[in-house]
Amino acid sequence: MSLEVQFKLKNNPLYIQYLRENSIWYKHLNRDPDTFKIFEEEVKDAYQLRPTDRISKALETIELVQNVLATMN
Repeated sequence: MSLEVQFKLKNNPLYIQYLRENSIWYKHLNRDPDTFKIFEEEVKDAYQLRPTDRISKALETIELVQNVLATMN
């Protein structure tokens, strides 16, 4: 595995966690460091780190607050 990929992995605990859960990525990253972008996208999908995921979480929270306030009235 290239040093650049190793540094990127070590600097992000989510990458390490995902790598441990999906060990096939060790082989892919060892053989082709260019697959790191694909790896990053999979991590974002798995842990819902995209901006659209954050917006949907915020909307769900707002709906929850609205429902709680509606039941209190």
